[in-house]
Amino acid sequence: MLRYAVVSDGKPADYVCLDGAYLLGTDDVPLRAEIAFEDGTITCKKQAAGPAGLALLWPVDQVGKILLETIRVPERDEPYVLQVELARGRLMRLMHKLEDWGMFEMLSHADLAERFERARDLLIKALKGDPLSVAAEAGERALTEAIQASEEIARVHAKAFFERRCQTGPNRQVLGCSVGLDPPTAEHGKLLTDAFDFVTVPISWREIEPNEQSFNWKPLDTWVEWLAKSGIPIRGSALLSLSESSVPDWLYMWEHDFDTLRDLAFEHIRRVINRYGQYIQTWDVVSGIHTTNCFNFNFEQLMELTRMAMAITKQVAPRGVAVIDLLAPWGEYYARNQRTIPPVLYAEMVVQSGLDFEAFGLQFRFDRLADGHNVRDFFQISSILDLYGKLGKPLHVTAFQVPSATVKGGAHGHWREPWSRESQAAWVERFLEIALSKPFVEKVIWHGLVDGTTDGDNDCGVVGSDLAPKPAYERFVETKAVLNQHGRSRGG
Repeated sequence: MLRYAVVSDGKPADYVCLDGAYLLGTDDVPLRAEIAFEDGTITCKKQAAGPAGLALLWPVDQVGKILLETIRVPERDEPYVLQVELARGRLMRLMHKLEDWGMFEMLSHADLAERFERARDLLIKALKGDPLSVAAEAGERALTEAIQASEEIARVHAKAFFERRCQTGPNRQVLGCSVGLDPPTAEHGKLLTDAFDFVTVPISWREIEPNEQSFNWKPLDTWVEWLAKSGIPIRGSALLSLSESSVPDWLYMWEHDFDTLRDLAFEHIRRVINRYGQYIQTWDVVSGIHTTNCFNFNFEQLMELTRMAMAITKQVAPRGVAVIDLLAPWGEYYARNQRTIPPVLYAEMVVQSGLDFEAFGLQFRFDRLADGHNVRDFFQISSILDLYGKLGKPLHVTAFQVPSATVKGGAHGHWREPWSRESQAAWVERFLEIALSKPFVEKVIWHGLVDGTTDGDNDCGVVGSDLAPKPAYERFVETKAVLNQHGRSRGG
């Protein structure tokens, strides 16, 4: 059993938020465990042997409330001090990333060096601290310094590579936005073309075929035809998803007949591409089946569905761009449901299988309290992009999103300050710089143009329900202008 002592204001804490908490083991793979808090101590009863770390939502001064990980530690009788282990975890990850980026010279910059040294000295003090209150207080301060230093180093790294990307241009069709299926208007057209290069339309099997062999194409037809006439490039997402919100109810009659369900999925994908293939060139073919698996298919069946979906897509649309979309890239869900597949393992198996596809998709939707949706800081985001970038395929950020107002309860976290239109805009600006600094990131797509028209929170659009742009919308306009300006100047 792992135990963590939590100290607040010099005494054992009365409460710790364990919503979304999980353990992680080797290679940061989530572990099944029972996690509880009582009398100032978090107890973690894990089923796997070996060292483990704890990840949980934690408030950090001047940083926000974010999901953080401790260092992996062995079990022992004496409890670890949570704040100390969180600080150790961040400093260890920062050192590894400095080596990965070849940026140890960054510590020669006065401000960063001072902050890093403060974090290190505070951690040493925390490790020597006695009583627990001294260790916890020093650990909390070390954690704050370490996170601020890591975010700043990630920003400096991103700024240099983002500028390089802009200078080497052209950067065509980089910025995208997804829409709902409410009828489009001329005002939608101006909003989309001013800030984005292309649009993602939702392809939901549940909406298209609500009853077997009874089809409702009209809402999707309307958007596809309108976008095509407006000259706006179109992306389709997702041809195959096993989430409850995507699967039609009638399909459950075949939930114990994998072969029949696979054949029905085959026909659905073929039917959609045949209908829209002349308009849509990029397809999110498989989306999130490693995590949202409402039929509880096993590993081999999920891989077979992936192979089938990619094969029929390439058969019907041989020139199309096929993407395999990964949800919840840190894999938190695997700690609750081991009928799923850790995202990195799934991605590695796809690559090793030799499937014909062009890119992986990743989603960063910090819009509600749920696995994969709790807020992470930008050092973590930058690091996870690097991890998937090493798989040898380009990356498309197929959805990213934060709210512009505090979500009910605010439990899923926030960055810097509680969510507002201003903090949403600041987050968008930083995310675009971080993501587009990666040469292997080809596309970034905001999830939901207008409030309440996609499956996120009602305040997650960059345009209000009255179609009035928010400050975050202006960040897209500015970024598009920067990318296009450099592309035009290079083109002569």
